[in-house]
Amino acid sequence: AFSSHYYSSAFLVTATFLMFASALQRCSSARHILFSRQARGLRTSAASSLQRTPGLSHSTSPLHGLNNYKLAFPTTRAPRNHLPVPLTAARMAATSAAAAAAAAPSDVPQEPAQAYEALCGRLRELSALNGISGLLDWDEMVMMPAGSADSRGAQKAALAGVMYDKQTDPQLGALLAVLRAAPKGSLDEVQSSVVRDAHKEYVKATALPKELAQRIARLKTDAYAAWVEARKSADFSLFAPFLQQWVDISKEKARLIDPCRPAYDVLLDDYEKGLTSARLDEVFSEVRAGLVPLIADIKSRGRNIDCSWMEGEYDTAVQAELCNKIALDLGFDTSKGRLDVSVHPFTGGAHPTDVRMTTRFKKEDVTEGVSGAIHETGHALYEQGRPASPAWADLPVSSALSMGVHESQSLLWERMVGLGRPFATYLLPLLRERFPDRFPPAVTPEQLYESQNTIREPSLIRVESDEVTYPLHIILRYELEAALMEGRLAVEQVPAEWNRRMSDYLGACPPDDAKGCLQDVHWCMGAFGYFPTYTLGAMYATQLYDAAAKDIPDLVDKIAAGDFKPLKSWLNANVHALGSLPASGDELMVAVTGAPLQPGVFLNYLRGKYGELYGIA
Repeated sequence: AFSSHYYSSAFLVTATFLMFASALQRCSSARHILFSRQARGLRTSAASSLQRTPGLSHSTSPLHGLNNYKLAFPTTRAPRNHLPVPLTAARMAATSAAAAAAAAPSDVPQEPAQAYEALCGRLRELSALNGISGLLDWDEMVMMPAGSADSRGAQKAALAGVMYDKQTDPQLGALLAVLRAAPKGSLDEVQSSVVRDAHKEYVKATALPKELAQRIARLKTDAYAAWVEARKSADFSLFAPFLQQWVDISKEKARLIDPCRPAYDVLLDDYEKGLTSARLDEVFSEVRAGLVPLIADIKSRGRNIDCSWMEGEYDTAVQAELCNKIALDLGFDTSKGRLDVSVHPFTGGAHPTDVRMTTRFKKEDVTEGVSGAIHETGHALYEQGRPASPAWADLPVSSALSMGVHESQSLLWERMVGLGRPFATYLLPLLRERFPDRFPPAVTPEQLYESQNTIREPSLIRVESDEVTYPLHIILRYELEAALMEGRLAVEQVPAEWNRRMSDYLGACPPDDAKGCLQDVHWCMGAFGYFPTYTLGAMYATQLYDAAAKDIPDLVDKIAAGDFKPLKSWLNANVHALGSLPASGDELMVAVTGAPLQPGVFLNYLRGKYGELYGIA
């Protein structure tokens, strides 16, 4: 769940997990999905060992042979066959609302204005409770003593139980029933969005019976432990039974939430609302087709950009001071947030007025700390820029639209700005001032720019990939998890299919399961639908930046001069201020750029940038 999503379905489900976590002894924290560059994924901590999930990041790998690739299972989806159901989704929702109304106290206001006021009171209370949960998460990752794991797990489980009771309260359902039945025109656009999102999450929260929630909680803990052991042993067979359980239980959960939609679409909606697998197929097919020849061309040039001049040691305290300055220059408000150090960078906190972000530093690599800080600042600027007017504040409509859109804000600043040529002009004097031996006067902004944008040899690891090959790592994972959900791929086929696609998409075959299908934590947490948001974020970012560059005169010159205020203000007005008012990322793109998500914009950006760097016409 986004730290900003105070009423999100992903949180609701995990809150349900935590109700039973105290009985599972091994699980002290299983709730928070945090934004991060090196750990843009799910984080857990085990009460017994305080283990952190391995970090996640970016890297590269060339592709070849896609035209000769033979899939082991059908690529064309057969019509989805669902179990016969007596009710349509609409009738189920109506029935659920009617049942909630019947079970609620008789003092539920029937007049729309009064009902809406009562609803907002409940939602704002949930927002405050989730803010407390966010602070507990931040403290656990940054400040908490190692010996506090058990007590923190009990605190979070107790809090999650309180929140679950409030999120599934029949009176909340009754208020939503009144408002959904209100005469047309009773609610304005913002109010309608609040009711829309709150009802959607109420249906999800109340769809899962206690027994299923208990099974999910137990599986979450057991599957994580099995994944850790399987990864250590490089043996997928140790994890396979638990992955099968996740596939089965995820299908069951999806059926309960909405039996009339494909299971994967229901799961995807937890991370990227309004998106379907059909739309993803369309977008990712175009991206894959465009990247294959580009990476082949880059490989054929055989150009190796010299980065050896940057090798050396960089004092981490000086790096921290530098990153604080960059965050301030980008527009981060330290009166409403802070930057700290953690094992894995992330952004969380309690509220737009209390945003907590972290980064990490390596003494041998100054660029990682800078890039990570810029990435997290992008997330933090989104959080600080969310709507705060009385009609929006602390309601679902003020939350971030989706995980992909949130990722777009971090990647826009990290890649479109931070890895751009103009930013190198801004950054080099700051580096030279702090590390004069490493950045003498002879070093030029162009050298710095090139060293930050090299395409290295194929990587087996997603988190070590660069922006050109990273999307193919994501597409591979999406294709496999969608096939698992649709029954086109058996769990035991995953390692072979993973290796086949790695070889044909990226030209690199993993030597073992640890460097292959066991490298990510997501599937052991049941996070089907999470992976696509990474590349969707990169695509949203390029399209938004393209639109901003058209609207802001001399944007390139402003960035080179260290004037980031125009871009920040543009994002505040065109993205952050809209909250979750749009129904989907596509709808946001139409509102801001005039067109839905366009893979061609993303591909043109990559072709233009790396075509110039590697001499490709």
